[in-house]
Amino acid sequence: MSNIGKDRRDAWRAALACMVTLAVAMGLGRFAFTPMLPIMLHEGKLDLQAGGVLASLNYLGYFIGAVSCASIRLRPAFMVRSGLLATAALLLGMGLLHGFTVWGALRGAAGVVSAWVFVFASGWGLRRLAETHSPALGGVIYTGPGIGIAVTGLLGGVTGRWGSDAAWIGYGLLALVLIALIWRVFDDGAQAATGAGRAPEAPQPEATARHRSDARWLVGLYGLAGFGYIITATFLPVIARQALPGSPWPDFFWPLFGLAIVPGALIGARAPIAWDNRLLLAIAYALQAAGVVLSVLWPTISGFAVGSLLLGMPFTAITLFAVREARRLRGNAAAGLIGYATASYGVGQILGPLFAAPLAQRTGSFAVPLLVAAAALALGSLLFLGVWRKARRRGAVFSA
Repeated sequence: MSNIGKDRRDAWRAALACMVTLAVAMGLGRFAFTPMLPIMLHEGKLDLQAGGVLASLNYLGYFIGAVSCASIRLRPAFMVRSGLLATAALLLGMGLLHGFTVWGALRGAAGVVSAWVFVFASGWGLRRLAETHSPALGGVIYTGPGIGIAVTGLLGGVTGRWGSDAAWIGYGLLALVLIALIWRVFDDGAQAATGAGRAPEAPQPEATARHRSDARWLVGLYGLAGFGYIITATFLPVIARQALPGSPWPDFFWPLFGLAIVPGALIGARAPIAWDNRLLLAIAYALQAAGVVLSVLWPTISGFAVGSLLLGMPFTAITLFAVREARRLRGNAAAGLIGYATASYGVGQILGPLFAAPLAQRTGSFAVPLLVAAAALALGSLLFLGVWRKARRRGAVFSA
């Protein structure tokens, strides 16, 4: 086999393995709670406010995991494998163990390991794609969360008929099967990781006052994205069932959200480098704001379907554009800025369910929390647009 053919095969192995990895860690380990919540509510195991607390504990764990990544010095392959095994164990624990305190610990730990897997699998996968001269396959990696979300949503409606315990155990067993399929792939490129084949370092951008200002805007506005999407992402099946009582359709809006992530990730990864990241973020925020608003203003099957598509398509694209913007500002030293932005996003995710669940439980409706979330996304869109226009007026020309 020629070197070109081998590189292409190895690139696809890495991309698909990381796609499955993110599907397990994010779609199963992190977001399986969304389709499980209405089932656990129906069984009387939780009320809405307790469900919001469990969701926020998971997002708090994700925040802690993301922040801690900068201090971890273990091999990426080890972190990915151990994180995947922990994810499967935590999913099984949700079905085998009972009690709010235990579930809170399990969901918090699931958030930590999902952040570890996301960060280290992303780093490992993008390095392998660089080594195999196939960086364009990066979009394939980030379809993983969408595929995982779609699978959890579709399986949740089926396995939930046997009870939430059986569903959680089923998710855990599925995770173990997927982990076994990709386990050996993370041995690829072990020699290159020690130094050979490493891409040359890019020159670092000069840290001007304008760059520092842009970095502060990125960190602050990225938090609005975390708050803006997470209320719908946590409670979508519950919201849809309230609006469409007795309808079978609410179980399909969450999988539709996940499927919409796939084309969004692929399209976002192919956005030309010359396009300004702030303008792309403004557009993505506006699309998500429209998706959130639709569930309030058009609470029908069509409204929820279109809203799920608009919310899902920019989901990982927003992350891609934010990382690209951080690299524009910091070059290969962007890890710190990405960490701060991820922490801001995490704070938004933590606050969303804590704000929405008590208010919805008191009023019997998610309308006000959803409108506040949409307003946060719209504000972020307008502010990114303003920063972009200000840069254009100055005649600034940037490259990623």
